[in-house]
Amino acid sequence: MTQVLSVASECAPLVKTGGLADVTGALPGAMAALGVRMRTLLPGYPAVMRALGDAAEVMADPDLFGGPARVLAAKVAGLEMLVLDAPHLYARDGSIYLGPDGRDWPDNPERFAALSWVAARIGVEGVAGWTPDVIHAHDWQAGFVPDYLHIMGGTGRTGTILTIHNIAFHGLADPGKLATLRLKPARYTSDGFEFWGRISALKAGLMGADRLTTVSPTYAAELMRDEFGMGLDGVMRHRRAHLTGILNGIDEDAWNAATDPAITTYTTPAGKAANKAALRAAFGLPDARGPLCVVISRLTEQKGLDLLLDALPGMLAQGAQLALLGSGDPALEDAFRNAARDSNVAVRIGYDEALSHRMIAGGDAILVPSRFEPCGLTQLYGLRYGTIPLVALTGGLADTVIHASPAALGVGVATGVQFHPVTAEALRGALDQLCRLYADAPTWAAMQANAMRQPVGWAQSAAAYAQLYRDVTPAT
Repeated sequence: MTQVLSVASECAPLVKTGGLADVTGALPGAMAALGVRMRTLLPGYPAVMRALGDAAEVMADPDLFGGPARVLAAKVAGLEMLVLDAPHLYARDGSIYLGPDGRDWPDNPERFAALSWVAARIGVEGVAGWTPDVIHAHDWQAGFVPDYLHIMGGTGRTGTILTIHNIAFHGLADPGKLATLRLKPARYTSDGFEFWGRISALKAGLMGADRLTTVSPTYAAELMRDEFGMGLDGVMRHRRAHLTGILNGIDEDAWNAATDPAITTYTTPAGKAANKAALRAAFGLPDARGPLCVVISRLTEQKGLDLLLDALPGMLAQGAQLALLGSGDPALEDAFRNAARDSNVAVRIGYDEALSHRMIAGGDAILVPSRFEPCGLTQLYGLRYGTIPLVALTGGLADTVIHASPAALGVGVATGVQFHPVTAEALRGALDQLCRLYADAPTWAAMQANAMRQPVGWAQSAAAYAQLYRDVTPAT
């Protein structure tokens, strides 16, 4: 059995700000069936500590980047967890990344360097008789793992994989923190973790890990282009032979219309209609002749929601409606609140997991107009529940939705609508097409059936990860 330590800054259901948590929460269960035992190392945020229950201390450190720390082992929500209890770093209310002023915590470099340091210690020393063959690091928050392994003499004894969930976030720090972060000055070069005069935790992982993955094949190719690589496209081209794009899956038990406690169970159009009526009632929307479109998203420029604001009048003119759940850019929040003055637009600022299930179950279509999207999960939830995705042609959205082209409709395989380029004009055209398809009831029903048949789970992706773990496991 391959032993893997997954290292991440969030993990559902314990703590979640986005899709990273869903992936790290679902991957251990998907891997178990393939002979992989995965334990997850997570920071001891207040919510995580409250969820632990009985836990055993398996490692201690009297001075971990400014204070004492310990690692606790526990099983929570079916997951084997290793929790880094370091109150001086993590015992803070509110956002796990941001302070009360909405800015990054100034000691974020130390907070997540500590996570990487402890992961490397576990890789070298083990905990409670368990030693991983592979450390699977996620995003910049675990980017220093390969460097710390080298410092501790673990290189060649523990394999390393870094998964890029979103290359836009680099984990930057001033070079004056080299000593504080316990990093070797010799690695502060263009061939190491130096990035335009700063330390980049993400670049450290990209340059140091044995293998790299990202969360869709199309995003893997996009990362080598300057418009998507966020300044690291040269690094990605340099390491292309070690990069694999593996689509994310979703937890098919959590997203199962037959057992979902948040919704009215449906497996028929009548059941879908009941969920739609309940959703309209929850949002105070009237009946309408067009599709009920839903958006569940961070409100940011990346997600293309400013384009949706431009396209919204034309969509509403065709009898469509919009129900939106999300938060983010204050200007976008205000703009959607203003849009909700129209009786066919309803907006909830914030996040509510149960409501997200009701929205995807009750919506006719889910809109994902992202300028870039490494994989995306909401379109997969939509497919699972027969809620037709309308998506930009980018990243994992391109890999998971079959566009309703004449050819795809002709052979009966279409599952959604794609648009390109990612502009307001192209989005307006895609929304026009969506409304026309909705008005054609037989075609719409066929697309719903196609969507619900599409594989969206972890089976194929888990097998790809299992092979990677075997490939990087050091020979004994």
